[in-house]
Amino acid sequence: MDRLQAMRIFVAVINEGSFTQAAERLTVSPQLVSKYVGQLEDYLGVRLLNRTTRRLHLTEAGSAYFQRAQQLLADIDDMEQQLGSMHTQARGTLRISAPVSFAIRHMAPLINDFQKTHPGVTVDLQLNDRKVDIIDEGFDVALRIGRLQPSSLVAKRLAPVRLVYCAAPTYLAEHGEPTSLKQLNQHRYLHYSYMDESVNPSANRKLESNNGDVLVDAARAGAGIVLQPTFITGSAIRAGDLKVVLSSFSPEPIALYAVFAHRQLMASKVRSFIDFVDGYFGDPPYWDSF
Repeated sequence: MDRLQAMRIFVAVINEGSFTQAAERLTVSPQLVSKYVGQLEDYLGVRLLNRTTRRLHLTEAGSAYFQRAQQLLADIDDMEQQLGSMHTQARGTLRISAPVSFAIRHMAPLINDFQKTHPGVTVDLQLNDRKVDIIDEGFDVALRIGRLQPSSLVAKRLAPVRLVYCAAPTYLAEHGEPTSLKQLNQHRYLHYSYMDESVNPSANRKLESNNGDVLVDAARAGAGIVLQPTFITGSAIRAGDLKVVLSSFSPEPIALYAVFAHRQLMASKVRSFIDFVDGYFGDPPYWDSF
């Protein structure tokens, strides 16, 4: 049995949903597809698929094997592509996970410019503020903001991220401007749910949300004082809709990172994106120009 061929056939069966459709895509007979899958199960000593007359169902072992096999085949294809030509253009679908507010405000120009340079790459951008599992959820790259914990993943720092306290001039005219963090207890504080609890743990929280844009819009409307990154607040500060307060007490800057699974033998689409985004936002980044 050709184990690599058997693996390719098995993955094709799952992706296509049937032996017949896999055979058509691979231009082989359905009998050969069935034979290879059977030989693969015999070799592994486990059942990978439960078959009915209408559907195929992956077993637990089959699901685990499929995920690893799909990644292994992708790695092999990419390795052969890189060895075959050092000048091969990046191609394929690049799956990116990014924080919601950051992506809405800053990712569209980046993706547009990247695809002008690499037209063979299709981008699947998913917005989520939770920490996605890159490998299990099938992402190529995740953009993350904060202080990263040690892990087996590779992280590349892309830009510093400043956090500033700010409020609408109308709010400050009515309630006064605080001069210390303790005075936040005397103000309406708009709290970001994912914020480290060590930041203003005793503040007078009048509004709490897991979305920074909601909190910044509330602050612009005069609802209170908010602590948010300048990639969200920068445009409002430039426009005069928000004013920075407590500048001497701003938390230490954090950073924007690109996180990916492997440094060696990266798919060309991933390597091209990492190289492209490095330095794209500037240091200091453009959103800090206020």
